[in-house]
Amino acid sequence: MIGESRIALRTAGPHDAEEIARLATQLGYPPSPEEIRARIERVMAEKLGRIIAAVDDSGAVLGWTHVFVAYRIESEPFAEIGGLVVDESHRNRGIGRILLEEAEKWAAASGVSTLRVRSNMIRRDAHRFYERAGYSCSKTQGVFDKRLS
Repeated sequence: MIGESRIALRTAGPHDAEEIARLATQLGYPPSPEEIRARIERVMAEKLGRIIAAVDDSGAVLGWTHVFVAYRIESEPFAEIGGLVVDESHRNRGIGRILLEEAEKWAAASGVSTLRVRSNMIRRDAHRFYERAGYSCSKTQGVFDKRLS
């Protein structure tokens, strides 16, 4: 329970696409609900991790996270947070911590010993959130993209 509301966690599905898209937009990634629905369906069909929704008593999605196992040739597998967002009107109430703890449980049950999260250098509040949760910055890197036609 957080404040006056009970927060429940559940696996998100295609029916959550509109709310997940709305929250992703708050992070600066403006996908359409249709794009999100297709991505959720693929994650579910191909078992590409777990998408966790934090919902209130009415079923409204207040936050979500996506966690998956990443495989690299040069290193041991690890779990990674693909995204974690809490609605800006519900932040600083413990919802992010609950989502993160659930992702950690999923990662441990998946047989990996490390959970990694990447956070944009400008997201100072997010960095403090992860540090308070016991995470430490292990690398600073550039991300290079190239659009393929």
